[in-house]
This record gives sequence, structure tokens and C-alpha cells, in this order.
Amino acid sequence: MFRKLVVCAAFTTIASTAHAQLVTGPTKPLSFGIAAGAAVPISDLSDFTNTGYNGTLIVGLNTPSLPFNFRFDGSYNNFGDKYDNGSLHTTSVTGNIVYTLPTPSTVRPYLIGGIGLYSTGISDDQSGYSSGTSTDFGFNVGGGVTIPLSGFNAFIEARYNQVSARGGSIQFVPIVFGVTF
Repeated sequence: MFRKLVVCAAFTTIASTAHAQLVTGPTKPLSFGIAAGAAVPISDLSDFTNTGYNGTLIVGLNTPSLPFNFRFDGSYNNFGDKYDNGSLHTTSVTGNIVYTLPTPSTVRPYLIGGIGLYSTGISDDQSGYSSGTSTDFGFNVGGGVTIPLSGFNAFIEARYNQVSARGGSIQFVPIVFGVTF
């Protein structure tokens, strides 16, 4: 009886592993995506801006033979001024490395981090005045969870961003929901 239970458990494990491989399937070499969500200001930025919004376009280069993939993001973040009718916005282009953590589940947690250029500007929404923008280097680091669905993947992600701007740094955390195809 014990031997039959061991054999049944072994076949169940093999079948569930094969099913998980079929669900996730081979990785496409190129993927595209879109994400949106909240942009939370932290540190000094939170002293004068409110939580804003984020929009991101994604191009992924997937490398099935390596333990990581590459992802290029174009993002826009906007934060409203707490004391005036103005806003601060950042537009960024970043190159990132994505490491998917090994898991037996089809839901895949991952770590992401990268560097890029961030263009930051301030505008007065009432008068239409816009100050000059500054373009600076920055980095991001965070994590998320990918959920494979029929023909595409959904994901939830949060990343710490720090921009080395003149006179200090700008720090914020976008928390987004997105899809990749």
C-alpha cells in the first residue's frame, strides 16, 4: 500500500510540473506591455506633493537560456502640489534587469532594477507656466508578481525610484498593475 502511495505521489508531482510548464510555455523573445497606477512621493518630495499617477509602456527582451530578462520602460509620473495649483512630473526611459524567482507555481514573483534618464519639470496648472525641465540620471529597484493568463500576462509591481536632480534627489514609488503580450 505504501509503495502505491509513493508511486501515485510521484506521478502527481510529474503531472503538475508538466502542467505548469505548459501553462507558462516557452518565453516569447519579445514582449510589449502597458501599466498604470499610483505614484507615491517619499522623502522630501512628499513634503510638497500629493500621491500622483503613473503610466508606463514596456518592451521586454526575454532570454530563456539565462536566469534573467531585460526590460525597457518609458514612464510618466505626475504629482500634484499640496499648497498650490501646480504639479511636478517626471518622464523616464530606463533599462532594467528582471530576475524571476524560482517557484513551482505558475504565479511568478520577480525582482527588477535598472538605470536610466529622468526628465523632471514643474508646472503651474492655473496659469499654464512651466519651469524648465532638468534631465538627470536615476535608478530604480523593486519587485512584483506575474500572473499568466490566456495569451498574456498580468502583473503587479512596486519600484523605488531615485533621481539625482540638482540640489538633491527626487524619490518616489510607483505601484502599478499591467499586462504584457
